[in-house]
Amino acid sequence: MDITLIIIGIILLIAALAGSILPILPGPPLAYVALLLLQFTDKAPYSTTFLVIVGIITIGITILDYVVPAIGTKNYGGSKGGTWGSTIGIVLGIFLLPPYGVFIFPFVGALVGELIAGKRSREAFRAAVGSFIGFLSGVLMKMIFCVGIIIAFIWGLI
Repeated sequence: MDITLIIIGIILLIAALAGSILPILPGPPLAYVALLLLQFTDKAPYSTTFLVIVGIITIGITILDYVVPAIGTKNYGGSKGGTWGSTIGIVLGIFLLPPYGVFIFPFVGALVGELIAGKRSREAFRAAVGSFIGFLSGVLMKMIFCVGIIIAFIWGLI
């Protein structure tokens, strides 16, 4: 049973890394579940305090993942149109031009969203840059967290 839990945990960690970039997969929660699965093996390498702290961080990062792009958009003068455009761009990018579309389409989507919202091209471009910076910040934050969980998982196996 331990081998099965470890294999499922590794699969979840791979999905978590993909989820750091793809909005369809909840990267940090998947990584956390991988730690929990390892805890149910005979190794049980983590303390309850560690698991609670990592769980709280997981919740915080998951919430921030939705807030950071909006903050980036607003700080650069963006509107809801830019935020929605960026979100739609991420989804389209996954299907239309993987893996590059995930990085290109949020910017294009935010730009189109701002233009539709009535912004002038210069203002729309600035807002699109803010949306893109917010998106990249969220990806980086999730990626760092997931790599940290992978390190903790490997440490727990040793």
